[in-house]
Amino acid sequence: MTIKSLSFLAALSLFALTLPLVIASDPSPLQDFCVGVNTPADGVFVNGKFCKDPRIVSADDFFFSSLNRPGNTNNAVGSNVTTVNVNNLGGLNTLGISFVRIDYAPNGQNPPHTHPRATEILVVQQGTLLVGFISSNQDGNRLFAKTLNVGDVFVFPEGLIHFQFNLGGTPAVAIAALSSQNAGVITIANTIFGSKPDVDPNVLARAFQMDVNAVRNLQARF
Repeated sequence: MTIKSLSFLAALSLFALTLPLVIASDPSPLQDFCVGVNTPADGVFVNGKFCKDPRIVSADDFFFSSLNRPGNTNNAVGSNVTTVNVNNLGGLNTLGISFVRIDYAPNGQNPPHTHPRATEILVVQQGTLLVGFISSNQDGNRLFAKTLNVGDVFVFPEGLIHFQFNLGGTPAVAIAALSSQNAGVITIANTIFGSKPDVDPNVLARAFQMDVNAVRNLQARF
């Protein structure tokens, strides 16, 4: 066998080993379901949760109510995210999916944030939203933005910074699915300026090309 053939086989083997890692954020389930519970009694630890004894699982373990209720948007950013994930719907454990309802006040926003473990697909149910995401440094930090109306759909790739802004003078509503049972969220401003303890203001002043006192002012607000 030639060196070229061996190199090809090595590359093919590496591809085969890494393919399962890039198909989805969460691993595929090994059984029909694994309803997450927070106690080890009669359970098995899987994906960060104990599995409920399947003999006592019921339809209620796969049911969540109240997404028809608007969230309270009376806050600094003018939005509210109601999350349905493994922490409040145990039946999602190991299934690799979660769901959110996002309510926006007039001119409210879901500020720039990322989901470290999930891609998000969003559909507008009410109002008009400006949405977008920013690509990585390697791609030149390009902005991909679109104005969405009722029924329009937009996808935010896993891990990339993205946002939604209500362009209208009336409340807006969107529904989104995420490709993880527990997608996680990192809100950029809160993380940078509201960390506990504070990041050294001199670090942020240099990074953001700002006066150090302006940084301290922002940290006091978060």
